[in-house]
Formats: sequence, C-alpha cells, structure tokens
Amino acid sequence: VQLQASGGGLVQAGDSLRLACVASGRTFSSYTMGWFRQAPGKEREFVAAINWSGGITNYAGSVKGRFTISRDNAKNTVYLQMNSLKPEDTAVYYCASGSRYYRSSYDYTRPQNYDYWGQGTLVTVSS
Repeated sequence: VQLQASGGGLVQAGDSLRLACVASGRTFSSYTMGWFRQAPGKEREFVAAINWSGGITNYAGSVKGRFTISRDNAKNTVYLQMNSLKPEDTAVYYCASGSRYYRSSYDYTRPQNYDYWGQGTLVTVSS
C-alpha cells in the first residue's frame, strides 16, 4: 500500500491550502482515511478522518470549522481543505489508511488504528 501526500507549502496566516493523498495497493473505497500532523518537538496528532463512504467525518477541535476532509473514491484520493490557516497549524501532515469500521468517534483519532501512512507534506504558516 502506498500513500502519496501533496499540496503542502509556505503560506501566510489566513490563507488556504488543499492537501491531497493518492492511495494505491488497496481497495481505497473500503477503508477509513485520516489526516494527522506533527509539529517540531511534538507528538503526532489527529486532524480529521473520513469513513469509507464519506458519510462520517471527524475533526480535531482545533481545526473544526476551518478544515474539511473529503474523498473521491473514483480517484483513490482523500483531500484536506484548510482555510483560515494559523501559525499553529504549521506541521508535517500525514495521510493514513485505517479500518473499514470504527466503534466510536474516539477510535478515528488514534494513530494506532491506522495501518498505512504516507510520507508527509510540510505546511508552514507564517504570521
């Protein structure tokens, strides 16, 4: 399974970016996809997740209302639209592929519940 993330870059506070992650080697439409991020010196943290059909989404409180996760199963791609970016959003963003079903919203947020990870794309937000 390969996950290729792209779309990162250097932007100013208030700007927008859209990340994309293309998956191969697995039936993309059967699995939950998630976005996580890791800032320098910090642990990897959950950002957003979307279930296999796109009917269920979960967001970290820090990004809710600003970020939108979506997926296009025909293109094997998951997106993360990031609006109103803040300097504290600066991090390496990783996409991940998980299970088909999760028992609770909390399960979507746990990195250990995802089996495959992309290489990450750097997002830097200047103030």
